[in-house]
Order: sequence, then structure tokens, then C-alpha cells
Amino acid sequence: MTAPTVTQRLRTAAVRSRDLWPAREDYRLLRRTWRKDVLAGITVGIVALPLALGFGVSSGLTAEQGLVTAIVAGLLAAVFGGSNVQVSGPTGAMVVVLVPIVATYGAAAIAAVTLIAGVLVMATGLLRLGRIVSIIPWPVIEGFTLGIACIIFLQQVPLITSPHQAAPGEHSSNAVVAAGQSLAAADPVYLAWAAGAVVIVAACMLIAPRIHPSVPGSLIGIAVVAVLAALASSPLATIGTIPASLPAPSLPSIDPELLGVLLPAAATVAALAAIESLLSARVAGSMADTGAFDPDRELVGQGVASIGASLFGGMPATGAIARTSVSIRAGARTRAASIVHALVLLAVVYVASGPVGMIPLAALAGVLFMTAIRMVHTATVRSIMTSTRSDAWIFTITAIVTVSFDLIWAVLIGVALAAVVALRGAARTTGVALEPIQADPPSDLDSSIVAVRFQGPLFFVSAERVQETVMGVGTPSVVILRLARLERVDATGAQVLAQIVRSLERRGITVLIKGVRDSHSALFRRVGVLAALRHHKHLFVDFDGALEHARSHVAREREQV
Repeated sequence: MTAPTVTQRLRTAAVRSRDLWPAREDYRLLRRTWRKDVLAGITVGIVALPLALGFGVSSGLTAEQGLVTAIVAGLLAAVFGGSNVQVSGPTGAMVVVLVPIVATYGAAAIAAVTLIAGVLVMATGLLRLGRIVSIIPWPVIEGFTLGIACIIFLQQVPLITSPHQAAPGEHSSNAVVAAGQSLAAADPVYLAWAAGAVVIVAACMLIAPRIHPSVPGSLIGIAVVAVLAALASSPLATIGTIPASLPAPSLPSIDPELLGVLLPAAATVAALAAIESLLSARVAGSMADTGAFDPDRELVGQGVASIGASLFGGMPATGAIARTSVSIRAGARTRAASIVHALVLLAVVYVASGPVGMIPLAALAGVLFMTAIRMVHTATVRSIMTSTRSDAWIFTITAIVTVSFDLIWAVLIGVALAAVVALRGAARTTGVALEPIQADPPSDLDSSIVAVRFQGPLFFVSAERVQETVMGVGTPSVVILRLARLERVDATGAQVLAQIVRSLERRGITVLIKGVRDSHSALFRRVGVLAALRHHKHLFVDFDGALEHARSHVAREREQV
């Protein structure tokens, strides 16, 4: 049989990866849903405008870069992604990661970081690693979300305390410390104006939904603040000039000497982009019957989106659960809604770039203050805190680490803590009991025989406890290890069983093993459990046979005495 050629291998790989790319099937419902999709796209485009502008500024970049990212990445992710309703663009979680990168390497490095991160995310999808997000427990997700909300809130403080953005290195990269530094150096007059703008925006965002759910409160608030600021000649800093067209695409320049330095930052961005996008798509899939999402294709689409954004000087993009939720509630059923959302934002660039440039930064801060507050659901927090003590601790620690240190470390630590808790819980299900023989009919020989019943899994967490229990058996003549109810066994568990057999045999106690499952026999042979027995005939299928053999041993010992 000849080995496959390179061409055949490429053709096979292409067939296997066909489901990772756009297909006509993506739009099979469009004839029935296009009206709702268009309306949902327009609605979410209006909602996304202030968020895109605000996240661009909060990242230490420009409002233009945030808007460009929402357009380019939003369009590409809609076409290439694995969710029918996911809306992508710049997000608050990504802002949290980008701020220290901008402070350390400068704004010019973001395009290169975005390109590298996009390639990494795309590769993760091609390697079919999308389902890894399912291992992240709920308390970790909610703790991570709470931490992000706190950071987004704190990151807006510098925007309302001074008309000038802090120079790189002037403020700490930690949001808590930077907020304190900004308040300490605040201009009281400017702070009063900015606080008034925030109050107006917040009031509009609270009141508008009560009038009608489709009324864009954030956009109305921004418009009111912009008009009042212009009429009153306020000192509030504005977005500034925004080009009336998209920049020409170009490949970001990557300095080979900086590549090694930027790779860790890009890996962090890629990890966050993958986690946030998959979590958002998973939540979106549970909100409405819009079809299942493909996590691997979603990663490919998000990678393509970030690569595309980098070519236009944008920032990394991820799936945005807030905008996705708005789109679904507005009636979105296919990816056409997300495409329309990107086209609406593109129209803003070509038609309304002048008015957009007059928007005060404090108004954007007001939108993001409210966004951060709405990310925290008190009912969810209460549910976790009152569920179990371990889940409450995991939730709290994840949130604290997110705010104090790093988002990716927060997720890793949260998952590690959850794994430890899960292992401890599984270890507690491992049962080992020393049982006197209660046979019918009874025999005076049975007083020298002890049965040890194993139940549940036997693995590295519970192995030491099991060994200590069994070794406290005393000084019987025969010990019967009953393994029929033993479930999962790892190498450590098997090694401990072998040590138990050898230790008891050294003490002059005959060990019989009963009920080895077929699924365990190969492991027991390899590790030496069966070889540790004094004789190969000391292995039994049923308990009656083992008990009869044990009684014969005891009887021979008593005769010798």
C-alpha cells in the first residue's frame, strides 16, 4: 500500500476543514428573516457606535481605531465566524489587556500585536481546540466578568478628571492605582463639568428603555451632552478629527528584534480573544433558537477578524456579549444582522465623521460607566455567594486577581482552584471499608480474615488516605481486597494497591484479590499489582471462592501451631 502524496494529504486536509469556512448554508433562513435581521443590525449598529469609540479611547489608542475595528472585524467575524448571531468588535475585556501593552510598548505596537494574536487564534481554531472553553466553570466566568466590570469602571476615571490623557508611564498600568492617581491630580472645574456629562448620559440610558426598548439611550445622551457642551463653550475634551473614510490597508511592520518581546503580549491577547468570543457565542446560543455554533469555526473567524483589523490599523476584536444580546433581542436570526451592523458603522464614517469628532470624551466615559455597572448582575452574584463555600471563594478570588493582576492569570487560577475542589470532591467519593466476615454459615476461622471493600475512583488525590486505612487492618491471617466496585483507577492508585499488597505480605498476611474488572486488569499487570501477590491463584472472580481459600489458609496456620 503506497503512502499518500502531498497533494492527497492537502486535499484530505481541505475536506476535513471545509466546515470551518463560510458556506451557502449560513444564509438559508435569510429569505424569511431578512427584515428582522436588517432592523436588528441597524439597532445594534447604533448601540455599538459609542462603545466602539469609547473602547478605542480607553485602550490608550484613538476613537478612530475603535471604530475601524468594529467595522472591519465586525464584518469579517460575521462572515467567517461560527455563530449565526455573534456581534464582534472592541470590548471592555480587551481594553483591560491593551492598556498595559500600550503603556509598555507604545500605541504603534498594537497593530503588530493584533496581527500576531489573530494568527494564533486562527491556528487554535484550525487545530480544533475550540471546545476547551467548556472546562471553565461558572463561578470563574462570573468572577472574571465582575473583575472586568470593575476595571472598565475605573479606567474611565482619568477621562473625567483632566482634559489631557496621561502620557505613557505617568499613571500606573493598574486600573485601581491609576484611578487614584487621576483623582489626586484632578482639575476640580473640569471634574465638575465631566461629572455633569456622565450624569446626563446615565440618566438618558436609564430613562430611554422605559419609553421604548428600541430607543438608543446612550446615543441620545451623547448627543445631548455634545450639544450642551458646544453651546456652553465647555472645557470638555472631545474625540477630535475622525477621517471621513477608512484608512488604506497595509501590513503592520514587525521589528524582528521586538518579535520575541511582543509574542507574550500577543499570546495574552489571543487567549482572551478566544475565551471571550467562545463564552459570548455560547451564551448567545442559549438566548434564542438561532442554530448551534461551531467553536472551532468561531476561533477561525475571530482570528481572521483580528488579522483584518490589524491591516487597517485597528485593535484586537472579540465577540461582544452585550452587543450580541441587543442584536438577538432586536430579532436577529442570521449573520446578516451582524453584517448590517458593520455597514451602519461604515456609513457613520463616510457620512457623520464631523459630528462624531465633536463628542466629548466624558460622554463616552458615561456610556462605559453604565456598561460596567450593567455587566454586574446582583442576582447572579448572590446565587454564587450562597451556593457553596468553595464556589464563593473561587468567584471572589477570580474577581480579585482580575482587578489586581491579570485577566488570563485570573482565569487560570480560577480554573485551577475549581479543579482542586472537584478533585477533593471526587476523592471523598472513594470508599474503603474494613469489614469482618459475616458469612452464612459462620465459621470460627472467619475471625482471622478481614475483607477490604473498595468503592468509587482510586486516583492520586485519594490514594494516600486509602493506603493509610488499609494498613490499619491489624494482624489478621488473610486480607481479601474486594475490587468489584472500584471505578476509575489511575497509575498512582494502581501503584498504591501494589504497595498495599507487598506491605501486607511482608507482615506475614496473605492477600487475596477478588473482582478485578477487565478495564483494570491491564493496568494492574503493568504496574505490578498482580505480580505482588504471593501466588497467581490468589486472584478470584467471586467472593465465595476467595473466602473458601482464605479459610483453608487459616486452617493450615492453626494446624501448624
